[in-house]
Amino acid sequence: MFSQRMLIASPYPLRKHPSGYLSLSLCLALAITGCSSGSSKSAMEPTADFSLSTSVSTINVVAGTGGSITLTDAAMNGFNSAVTVAISGLPAGVTVSPFSPVLTPGMPQTITMTASTGAAVGPAAVTFTGTAGALTHAAMVTLSVTAAPDYSLSLSLTTLTLTTGTLGQQISVSATGNNGFNGTVSVSLSGLPAEVTATPSTLTLALGMPQTILFTAAADASVGTFNISVNGQSGMQSGNIAHSVNLALTIAAPTGIDATTYHYDNARTGLNPNETILTPANVGSASFGRLNFLPVDGLVDGEPLYLSGVTIKGQTHNVLYVVTEHASIYAFDADSGAQLWTTSALGAGETTSDDHHCSQITPEIGITSTPVIDRRKGANGTIFTVAMSKDAAGAYHQRLHALDITTGLEIAGSPTEITGTYPGTGDNSSNGRVIFDPGQYAERVGLLLMNQTLYLGWTSHCDFQPYTGWVMAYSENTLLQTQILNLTPNGNEGAVWMSGAGLAADTAGNIFLLDANGTLDTTFDTNGFPASFDYGNAIIRLSTTGGGLSVADYFEPYNTYEESDQDIDLGSGGVLLLPDLTDVNGNVRHLLVGAGKDTNIYIGDRDNLGKFNPTDNSNLYQELEGALYMGAWSMPAYFNNTIYYAGVSDVLRAYPITNARLASKPSSTSSTTFGYPGATPSISSNGNTNGIVWALESTLGSPAVLHAYDATNLANELYNSKQAANGRDSFGNGNKFITPMIVNGKVYVGTPNGVAVFGLLH
Repeated sequence: MFSQRMLIASPYPLRKHPSGYLSLSLCLALAITGCSSGSSKSAMEPTADFSLSTSVSTINVVAGTGGSITLTDAAMNGFNSAVTVAISGLPAGVTVSPFSPVLTPGMPQTITMTASTGAAVGPAAVTFTGTAGALTHAAMVTLSVTAAPDYSLSLSLTTLTLTTGTLGQQISVSATGNNGFNGTVSVSLSGLPAEVTATPSTLTLALGMPQTILFTAAADASVGTFNISVNGQSGMQSGNIAHSVNLALTIAAPTGIDATTYHYDNARTGLNPNETILTPANVGSASFGRLNFLPVDGLVDGEPLYLSGVTIKGQTHNVLYVVTEHASIYAFDADSGAQLWTTSALGAGETTSDDHHCSQITPEIGITSTPVIDRRKGANGTIFTVAMSKDAAGAYHQRLHALDITTGLEIAGSPTEITGTYPGTGDNSSNGRVIFDPGQYAERVGLLLMNQTLYLGWTSHCDFQPYTGWVMAYSENTLLQTQILNLTPNGNEGAVWMSGAGLAADTAGNIFLLDANGTLDTTFDTNGFPASFDYGNAIIRLSTTGGGLSVADYFEPYNTYEESDQDIDLGSGGVLLLPDLTDVNGNVRHLLVGAGKDTNIYIGDRDNLGKFNPTDNSNLYQELEGALYMGAWSMPAYFNNTIYYAGVSDVLRAYPITNARLASKPSSTSSTTFGYPGATPSISSNGNTNGIVWALESTLGSPAVLHAYDATNLANELYNSKQAANGRDSFGNGNKFITPMIVNGKVYVGTPNGVAVFGLLH
């Protein structure tokens, strides 16, 4: 019988054992620990298996670094299979290598865990699950990610506004350590625009110890807003750590308004857009007129210049600077008219130059061109000017002077004697070099200051040969000549005079000028440049790349040889650079405008002037033929997409610009006709409103007349100095090439013996 046993159905018959018990002929081990025949008993074999373990239960990793553990599988009961491990629970930003390890029993494997700099900080349970067939086991480790040592940069100001030509402003930069950072931080700057300096430009910060950086914008710095990056670098801990913060730097024209160069700016626009006092409503003979007359010792051929808020002998003044053909420089209080100082540019025992029997500058030649001022240079600011003189032995001198704006005293190194030679076989050459003869030239064009360099252009006395075309560059820091260029080195003539207008320059460092009648080579190289480097009667672009001075592009009228032979050249006028304009196809155009004696207005593409086409002027961007009645001995002004021109014996004309093209006809004209030499207008406005066009009748020997016109309609004359009764506003005879200068509610006009000052009468 069965006793306490489970009856199991079986297809096999039961047989009776001699002991009296039944047994299965097939012993089935289903939930049975043993099966025996007779009195013996056998045990089941143990199952093969493995265990999984880690070398540590906790691993600490700093963000940006890694750490390792050892993973081991131990064999049991003869286990000898490979174990595939899956890893789960990794926090964001943590990686492992190898990612899917395969273990061999008894052979530990190193697992590397790497936390990125942005890995999630804190503890995380990481599980290693090993699988071999149906067998699965797990081991767990606690991964603790801690933040890396780091730092942050901060600025005392994130926006900063600098005024050009004034003292700089400071910001402070500091570094703060985080997570145990204790290194130093190297700081540098990027994105500074040209003519803006930072002192120091690099520094090393210790934690918690801010340092200051002084930002300064030169007088000729480009206005606008620039993104400056303040960059930090530290390699002291946890590898190389870099951070940066941004400074929004705005460069602005002086709010007090300075006039430091001819026609206000290097583009020679003739526009003062910061005039808030004079408006079309109050400029009329009932409320506006002559306020003062400032006498000087000679003709005023250079445009007066102006600085606001200058401290002289402990008092603050708005100062008017005036130069004369008697080689004198004056500083007047621009409001009261009081003379603050005067100085002479003549050397001991010297006189001004005679006029060389030429009526262009007569009866004496001293300072002809408009100076330039840099408020940043020197202890108080510096005015630069060129003077001509004659010594007791009859030798002529041209000198570059640099004077303190508060005293008129020469600064260290001033003056510099101007000399020069250039390779060539043209007029006044010797042994293969053209020689600059100071007696044969006058510095008529307004001085250009760009990138701490002064640029000078030279004209002849009438057309009295020998002479060629010279442009020179001098460092404003040392007053030493840095570059020299001759525009007709293997020919003759080609003077740079432009009726007193200044050399123009763009923000990329290019210089533009109109060259007078002279040699143009008859053969050209493969790039279209004159084979002997002679560029008479041309619109010229000069490159200053790398501190050099060279012709980069040019335009010649198709009939240039005829024009030069007949003295009908471009060099009688000045050049104006237009702001960026968009054409009808959406292309941004960089244009210039100029005109000379041939009555045409030339609009050139500054990126491609066109060179020389002997057939026609189709290589030029645009031309208005016969637009000026008798040509231009002057230059235009610009306001609100309009060019204003007054040629010889012609009316003042307004040419609007649409889609980067000048209209073929003026939109308005004045009723007044301007005799020789026409007029170079200046414009005052308050931004794009209250535009007033100022122009002078200034024929030598005839009474001068100041005119003011509504810029939106030149037919609307607001004022002229003949309107008031009893000659109230008269100011003497005209002075050929003078340009009115408008600033801070006043208009300053040079005359043969002083400066007339106009403004509101009450």
